[in-house]
Amino acid sequence: MSQDEQHMLAAQSRADDFRPVEVILPRDVPLGGPRGMKVHRTIPHRQRPMIGAWCFVDHYGPDGVAVTGGMDVAPHPHCGLQTVSWLFQGKIAHIDSGGGRGVVHPGEVNLMTAGEGICHSETSTADTSVLHGVQLWIALPEDARRTAPRAFEHYVPPEVTLGPAAQPTGVMRVFLGEFGGERSPVDTHSPLLGVELRIAPGAEVELALNPDFEHGLLVDVPGIHLENIPLPARAIGYMGVGETAMRIHNTTDEWVYAVLIGGTPFEEEIVMWWNFIGRDYEEIKTARAQWQDRSERFGEVEGYVGLGGPGKNGDGMSWLPAPKLPNATLKPRRNPGPTARVQH
Repeated sequence: MSQDEQHMLAAQSRADDFRPVEVILPRDVPLGGPRGMKVHRTIPHRQRPMIGAWCFVDHYGPDGVAVTGGMDVAPHPHCGLQTVSWLFQGKIAHIDSGGGRGVVHPGEVNLMTAGEGICHSETSTADTSVLHGVQLWIALPEDARRTAPRAFEHYVPPEVTLGPAAQPTGVMRVFLGEFGGERSPVDTHSPLLGVELRIAPGAEVELALNPDFEHGLLVDVPGIHLENIPLPARAIGYMGVGETAMRIHNTTDEWVYAVLIGGTPFEEEIVMWWNFIGRDYEEIKTARAQWQDRSERFGEVEGYVGLGGPGKNGDGMSWLPAPKLPNATLKPRRNPGPTARVQH
């Protein structure tokens, strides 16, 4: 455990009138290769690999495209999962081998179901000057991971005011699941929740929670306190099952973004490597070999245009080759119990 992680865990406390919160810190990784734009990844984390069926959480930006070069991820594969794109600023063009294509706009969710296999490309649009958002993955359960068809769903959730209309404490958009009287029609294969929150300057918000779910609050900037615990920028505050509410305090003088995710604990063990989710090492090896062989399992992306021109990214690649497998056999990810772990 790093010194930063030790410091954050040691800083967590549980007063009698506050619910326990576990802090998950982000790490920086390049997206789409060593020269790709930087993203801040919280999940998966050795501390807690999943929250419900949510198995991957990346935050990026706000970044000036003129500086970073923007997003240019050449066609790459997925299996055993769904991807969720949610933007605060900018636009991203999506094309997949299932025939799905569209432009992701702020405040509009795009969900892609990989099922047994799909590939897609992602590029920031030419008119995007600032890119800011999150990319999320959902693990498909056993009864859906091989049978769910390739799909691309789009939904624009309504903005709902929190608090009094005359002086709102925030607004929310429910892009997956059901929350606060709002329901998203987007299909998932396990009980899930995804909500964008914008909290007003100095406001305190209390949200009712489903006690069957575990929850994670991803914050955009410093200054957000969850149950009196300050969360660093791009960190997740985790709350376990059994909790019926969470209290959020924006200590800044600006409107700030946060994303609330949740779901029932995912009971199945998964092996997750690169862009693949399976149940054992052999499944991962097979998926990698089939992608490298350009098999029909993942299909083809038609119409991808990257920074290198039609069909090529900035490195001149028309598709992303899979990295080498590790020497050690990949083991299933085991989540700790659905209770916030707090050091005193």
